[in-house]
Parts: sequence; structure tokens; C-alpha cells
Amino acid sequence: MTKCVKVLLLLLFTMTLLSACDEKLTATGKPQVVRVGVFKNVTHAAAYIALEKGYFAREWGDEVKIEVTPFDNGSDLSIAMATGDIDVGFVGPGPATTFFLKSGNFRVVSGSNNGGAVLVARSDSGIQTTADLRDKTIAIPAKGNTNEISLRLLLGQAGIGLGRGKENAHLIVRSPADTLISFRQKEIDAALVPEPWGPQIEKAGLGKVVADWQAIPPNNGDYPTVIMVASDVFIAKHREIVKGAIKANLDGIAFIQNSPDQAYDLINNQLKQYSGKGMDKSLIKASLSRLKLTTDVEVKVMEEMAKVSIDARYIKGIKPEELDLSKFVDLSLLAEVKAGK
Repeated sequence: MTKCVKVLLLLLFTMTLLSACDEKLTATGKPQVVRVGVFKNVTHAAAYIALEKGYFAREWGDEVKIEVTPFDNGSDLSIAMATGDIDVGFVGPGPATTFFLKSGNFRVVSGSNNGGAVLVARSDSGIQTTADLRDKTIAIPAKGNTNEISLRLLLGQAGIGLGRGKENAHLIVRSPADTLISFRQKEIDAALVPEPWGPQIEKAGLGKVVADWQAIPPNNGDYPTVIMVASDVFIAKHREIVKGAIKANLDGIAFIQNSPDQAYDLINNQLKQYSGKGMDKSLIKASLSRLKLTTDVEVKVMEEMAKVSIDARYIKGIKPEELDLSKFVDLSLLAEVKAGK
């Protein structure tokens, strides 16, 4: 991180603390507005259900306004969390960990989803397995995100380097939506993408899944892809509100698991609202079959992922053996919610 960016983050953090002192509260002491951050993809299904079914409103009360901001990538959401622009967010562990180590002012309070990413190869690329990725161009949604971490681990398992050399795989950044265009134009050979883009690419006849979600590292697909984070300042001031968000997320997961057919339309409603267009029900169903909805968060798995970011120099100033995310992952509020406290 450059000196200018560090100064900017410090200034923004100071402004956040000052603005927190002037926070407007309801008559019962709750914040008048809670700002929630989500992504525009199906891996955020539990948050979508919690919003669509009114679980957040149920937990927080009608006097609290819910202000939802949709993000395209985890870096933008993590910056918004670090600078106090959102109170509670659903994000991937890669960028969240990077910005936590820079700002240290927010925490993981719950999991939401594990897995949900696949490696898709262009139909005429000649790629049948990950061993065929040598000297191929592979797209990821954003630099430093969870998908890039998985790709680096996947290539490492196949003994393939990442770089410009002929025997290496070549990395390129394309948004999932642009991946379809890149496949048509034969700009890329493969892409590691979050759901729902795997089924969409397959349905369009442009590619096929060559590594399903349970073959994507780390931990055979059982790694966090969506975690719930909350601002330290917000937790200190509004602990019960954060617990309410955790309960809403839990109930969102339970609804999808118990009533999947009803969930597809509700998820689609949120996709339409935040991305501007809906999705075929069969694609949502296929996407949800390629992930594990859970509140569990394995710190050791997150540390394994963070060490990849250190090696890639997205995280600087810390050695892999010095890494300790136990202060970042605080599941005490989740434990209270599960215990009915």
C-alpha cells in the first residue's frame, strides 16, 4: 500500500469515528439507518433471502431503515467496510483479509456460504483437465479476490506456474459478465468464476466446467466464499443489531435449505433489483447445487488463503509464519445467537 493510500485510509477512518459520534438514533437507541453491503451474484443467496423475506427488518424493527449497497467486487466492499461506508457486509475472505490487515477496524462475525466457484474452459480450447492450463489464458473477476487465490492454489496443485513464460498459465482480469464476450472472441481459454456464471457459460454453449466446485481449492471446495463482516465501531455501539443480522443470515440459509423451490424466485427478485436483470430459475437451482450454505468459518482455511495473498504480494509487511487471523474472526456473537441469547 502506498503512503498516500495509507494516509487516506487513516483520514477516512478518523472521519468515520467522528461521524459515529453524531449518529442519529431512534427513540429506542437503535441506529436510524443500517448500511448493508452485498454482491450481485447468487453466492449471496442467504443475504438475498434475508432481505426479500424481511428477516433483517424483523430483527431490527420497522423504525430502522435498511440501506443496501450492491458491489461488483470484494475489494470495493472491503474498502467501504474499512472506511466506514457500510456497517454490515457480505464479502469474500480474500479482499476482506487484505483490508483488515491494513485497517484492523472490522471483524468476521459469521459465515454465509462456502464454495460456489468453478473453472470453466472454452469449448474449443482443448482444455479437459487442470493439467491442460499450461500456456493458457485464464480470467478471474478481480485481482486479489478469492477466485484468484483459488486459481493460484489450483495451478500449484497441477505444477503450473503463473506468469508470462510459455510453460506458465497467463492471468487476465475480466468481470464474469465480460467472460462470456471474451469466450466468444477467443480472448481467453478458461475462467475461474463464481456462480451463477458457470451454468450461464454452459447454457450459452461457450464452455464447459472442467473443475467443479468441490475440486476448487482450498479444502476441496469447502472454503469460505461469502462471510459476514461488521465494523468494530458498529459492533461496540449496536451489538444487538449485529446479532440480529446474524440471525437473519441464519434464517436465510434455513429457508433455502428447507424451501428451495420457493427460494429461487425470491433470489431472482433481488438479482433483478441489484444487477438490473433476472435469471432463469434453472440456472439459480444449478448454482445453489454448487455451494454449501453455512455459518461456519474455519480460521485455518482463511489463513491458508491469506498466505497465498502474501506470496502474491497483495498483503505486504507480514510474513506467512507471523500471520494470525484469530482477532479477525470473532464468532462470539454467532455463538450467542445459536444459544438463543
